[in-house]
Amino acid sequence: METEAIYGNTGHKIGSGTQNQNRTEAQNSRKWLVWITVCLGLICVLLVTALVVLYTHLTAESEQMKMRNMNIAEEYNETLSSLKTNYSHLTDEREELQKHFNSVMQKKLELETRVKHLSDELMKNLSGSIWYYISSEKKSWTDSRQFCRDRGGDLVIINTEEEQKYVSSIVNERAWIGLSDTEKEGNMKWVDNTPLNKGFWAQDEPNDNKGNEDCVEIWNPKPFLNNWNDLQCSETRKWVCEN
Repeated sequence: METEAIYGNTGHKIGSGTQNQNRTEAQNSRKWLVWITVCLGLICVLLVTALVVLYTHLTAESEQMKMRNMNIAEEYNETLSSLKTNYSHLTDEREELQKHFNSVMQKKLELETRVKHLSDELMKNLSGSIWYYISSEKKSWTDSRQFCRDRGGDLVIINTEEEQKYVSSIVNERAWIGLSDTEKEGNMKWVDNTPLNKGFWAQDEPNDNKGNEDCVEIWNPKPFLNNWNDLQCSETRKWVCEN
């Protein structure tokens, strides 16, 4: 009987120890769960905080980009509008300049036509009397002579000192006269094929410079009685016609 009582007490003690160990393990498990839960909570809080900060930062950057884009778009529109306005003004100015140019060219053409008409009329009206015509343009000696011949005259022939003075007085610069030695060097002849009797040469003229000066010009403002110069016939000068 005593032995049974001992075993019975021993079994009771062993059962109580196991229960205590189980309670301790359960308590430890709950502590770990609490710590894990707290850590997970902190991690979630940190993640949420990070997301909020990131969202706020991205939102601010997005707003800044929107503002920059709006400013760029506004500047672009202003620049485009200014360029369009300037282009329109330049187009208007170009059209006005073109109109003015066309008007000037038309007036120039009208004046040239009128000058030619008046020149022709003058030569016709002076037919039958001695007249002189001093050109306003420049041509070679041959073309100048042809101009005179087309209008019933020829390059001027100067036979007297009085005529030399008069022609020199009405010529304000260099001009062709009807004298040349194109047929034979040194044999000066007038356009009517008469030989030169008296010349009014400038100093050291004629000199046939470079061997091809065969036509004669009056060279003002040299002295009236010493202003002839031989020159290449291809040079362009004004000219004096007479009938």
